[in-house]
Parts: sequence; structure tokens; C-alpha cells
Amino acid sequence: MKKTSKKKKGLFMNKRSFLYYGELETPVGPISLVSTDQGLCRIDFGNVRDLTSLWNNWKKKSFLCGEFIKNEDKVFEAKCQLEEYFHKQRTAFSLEFDLYGTPFQRKVWKALYDSTPYGEIQTYKSLAESIQAPKAIRAVGGAINKNPISIVIPCHRVIGSNGSLVGYNGGMDKKKYLLHLEEAPITQK
Repeated sequence: MKKTSKKKKGLFMNKRSFLYYGELETPVGPISLVSTDQGLCRIDFGNVRDLTSLWNNWKKKSFLCGEFIKNEDKVFEAKCQLEEYFHKQRTAFSLEFDLYGTPFQRKVWKALYDSTPYGEIQTYKSLAESIQAPKAIRAVGGAINKNPISIVIPCHRVIGSNGSLVGYNGGMDKKKYLLHLEEAPITQK
């Protein structure tokens, strides 16, 4: 996961800052992306008009005061890489991120991004163990539930300890599609 600076994220956005957004049509439906000048900060399933309330709540909780502005150029690279992913031409992403979350959430997202390659799966338990928090399985699940960058930070690759496909903010149909696309070794329970 690339970092843009050591400064604490979110504190330096001012009233003239922008949150740039764009949309992409994919095999799993529309995806909307949000970026700052520092990097990609959200990928959500759905159209922008359906996500406005979600984004405004996220902006408020993240103490951001930037204005949303449509700018396809600012999310162009992310859109290109996602298109390549859906066409099986890309198995890893190379993007700058600007993530907003608690230190624990960012730790989980980083571990998920770094330790779960394309076509592989892991459990909530194994992810908790990888961050030296073996008893924090539920907290890890909560952090994954708040993952702001679907697909790129691959929360779809996390399954239950018994091999079951559990929870996915985008819906189980999307999780199954993404795992099938990657030819991940799953059995449907």
C-alpha cells in the first residue's frame, strides 16, 4: 500500500479542497470512485446519485470539509486499473491511497491489501493473527466491513473459518462474482 506522506490524514483538508468523483460501469454494476489530490479514498458499488448520503456521512465522520466535484481525470488511473482487473489483465493494483479510518482499521486494511493476493483467500481469524491480534477476530471483521476501497483492498477474499462466504457490503452476488473471476479456491457452503 503506497503512502503519500507521514502527515495525519484528514487534518489538512480545507474549504478549498475537493473530493473528486467519477463512475465506472462494470460486470457487477456501476462503481463510483472518490479521490483527493493525495490519492484514492473510496470505491463503492452503485451510482453517485445513490451514494450521496453515504458519502456525506463519511465526509462528516472523517472530519473532511472538501467539496465533491465530478472529475473523471482524477479517478482515471483507478478506473483503468479496475477495467483491466475485470478483463483479467491485472492481478494487482498500483494506486496512491488517501484512507480515512481509525489506526486499527488502517492496520487491518493494510494487512488485507499486503497479504491477500489475487485468487487467494484467507479467514478473518488468519487476518487477525497476521496483525498480532488473534483474539480480535470480530474487530477485524468490523474493520473489513468499513473498508472504503472495495475490490482494490480485497475484502471479498476474506471468508469464514469454516470456509463459508460470509458478509460483503457489496452483496454476496458480487463477492461470488469477484472470487469466481479470480478463480479463488472456494467451495460454496
